[in-house]
Amino acid sequence: MDRNELEKYNVGENLDALMTLDPRGYGVCRILYAGSRAHTGAPLTMAAAEALCGELKENDPVFILTGFVLLPHRVPEMDGMVSSMLLCRALVLAFNAKPIIICPEDSLEAVEKCANVVGLHIYRDVRTVMELPLSMGVIPFTKDAKEAEAQSEAILSQVMPKAVISIEAPGANALGVYHNAVGKDVTELEAKADVLWKRLRAMGVLNIAIGDLGNEIGMDAIKEHILRYIPFAAPGECACGCGGGILADTETDHIITATCSDWGCYGMMAALAYLKQNMDILHREEMEAEVMRVAARSGMIDMTGSLLPGIDGFNTRMNTGVVSMMRQCTAYALRYSHNSDHWFGPVLEKGFFEAAERGTQRG
Repeated sequence: MDRNELEKYNVGENLDALMTLDPRGYGVCRILYAGSRAHTGAPLTMAAAEALCGELKENDPVFILTGFVLLPHRVPEMDGMVSSMLLCRALVLAFNAKPIIICPEDSLEAVEKCANVVGLHIYRDVRTVMELPLSMGVIPFTKDAKEAEAQSEAILSQVMPKAVISIEAPGANALGVYHNAVGKDVTELEAKADVLWKRLRAMGVLNIAIGDLGNEIGMDAIKEHILRYIPFAAPGECACGCGGGILADTETDHIITATCSDWGCYGMMAALAYLKQNMDILHREEMEAEVMRVAARSGMIDMTGSLLPGIDGFNTRMNTGVVSMMRQCTAYALRYSHNSDHWFGPVLEKGFFEAAERGTQRG
């Protein structure tokens, strides 16, 4: 490990710590993080951002899968959708990429209205997205499991992504049943985009999955950890009677778990800003609040069911606070850490962080 690697490692640690703040206090985010960190062996946000930097080039299409529809109102939640819109902007700024959101039809109004807030033109025709600058796409994905394979084939005949990122996207368990957080069957409500995910992953497309419980696409990557420690995940624990539990039967090569999925995505975006040395890639607090407000006005709900702007029970002030801290910590490293170069060498000589990478340091 050299001076630059030490700085990058600790920026990643900062972002992971911020995305796993636990205001609720019941610890699920920290349970998940322990499993995903052991799986990855490095800060999750930085590892995912480095994978994107190693793969994406100008005009590369990126699929973003999102959109969890909630009971009892049967409308989509804001978690996943808000960060997906802001990630579209980040991918355009970082790579001049071509982001394409794939979501249930229920989310289309919010996606199209929020595109204006993040400064992108939006089209349902992916060929137009590929031709025009500052553009993003949106594709409604079927809720009919019998049509999912055919729609996947149709989409890929038009455009093949260089990466696919899922953010709070529902995934079916091993029995084909989709569950909400407390184990109720929501199969009829959810887009079957995990069918597309499995196909892309089998083809070797770079894949990153972001979740906050275990019922989202990609979470089977830490299957044994979730089955052991997360409520309603193990076989027989779900409330619907299917006997399969809530764990999604889809794996990922790069996993991020956070207190809420949006915070995990923001951490990845901040890591991109660090790696690209461009803080504009991570949006400012004002844009965070405005996307939340527009999504709420478009009928999206907080996890609590409220139509007031909120993400998993956290209001605009909490979410802008997380974004603010991520911006400040990352910008500080870019602007000021060179003033502390006299510390990096002596710290490295002590060997703590080499041991940390091996998981062998002691207090």
